[in-house]
Amino acid sequence: MHAPRTRVQRRPVHGVLLLDKPLGLSSNQALQKAKWLLRAEKAGHTGTLDPLASGVLPLCFGAATKFSQIHLDADKTYETIVRLGVKTRTGDAEGDVIETREVACTVGQVVEVLDRFTGPIAQVPPMHSALKKDGKALYEYAREGETVEREARHVVIHDLELLDMQLQGDAPQLRLRVRCSKGTYIRTLGEDIGEALGCGGHLILLRRMATGPFDVSQCIALDALESLSEEDRLGKLLPVQSLLEGHEPVTLAADDAGRFLSGLRRRGAWADSARVAVFGPLPVAAPSEPSFTSSPVLLGSAHTKAGELIPGRLLSPSEIQQILETSPELSS
Repeated sequence: MHAPRTRVQRRPVHGVLLLDKPLGLSSNQALQKAKWLLRAEKAGHTGTLDPLASGVLPLCFGAATKFSQIHLDADKTYETIVRLGVKTRTGDAEGDVIETREVACTVGQVVEVLDRFTGPIAQVPPMHSALKKDGKALYEYAREGETVEREARHVVIHDLELLDMQLQGDAPQLRLRVRCSKGTYIRTLGEDIGEALGCGGHLILLRRMATGPFDVSQCIALDALESLSEEDRLGKLLPVQSLLEGHEPVTLAADDAGRFLSGLRRRGAWADSARVAVFGPLPVAAPSEPSFTSSPVLLGSAHTKAGELIPGRLLSPSEIQQILETSPELSS
């Protein structure tokens, strides 16, 4: 007989965990493992990372999930190795080999091709991707042996740096660092570079080094997280407002803070800004005994236009209270 499973007592957890996702796990599997380790009630991520890719995966818990969409649009940085001379069905090392060709390119040709792929480019999404057509993921068509028409997407390769190369021997390859806009398929980039060099290619390594302001040096691995005490695991969480880096900060007085949290616009001498992080005091006592946090706390996001502060995503008073209870320095 199987031993009964221990039921995990969930709790409110709010913040951002920067995970160094291991190879072999899907983003959701990594999320569920971290959620279990933190005993968190609510969790989400800021965009998927392929099972065959490792690196930066910001995980959002509790109130932080309200701002996860912001990082879907963030620029990303990857390190990758393109194996030249071999094409696979999936564009990576998991797929069957479908073609081999001689690698006869020169260093000068490599530099010229990389320069050609820097800046705005068009990419045709790979069949082995989660992008949907007619309500069905492309990889589902691919598993059934079908190839469907895909429209090219316009993305931007901000920087394409050649870290190392080997054009001779049994495994010719390029090691690249790519800084790119959202929606860039690095597998497709590797295949297209191989085609442009006349030999084809596929990825044998993919590691995300950064997304938005978050760098791999800030991340923790799952096994390291598991080895920590419960208190130390919570200590690895960044505050919710770390997702709002680059937003213009606005701090409200007590009366305006309460009205803003109710979804009401406020008027003030603010310049127009599309991205605003709003802070203010929060009542921490019964209404009959009005008392406010002495330090401003995050209330939510907004934008300002024509002297109006217009609410975006708002934290609830209960979420803010829970954050204060687990972060005593904010309420002191």
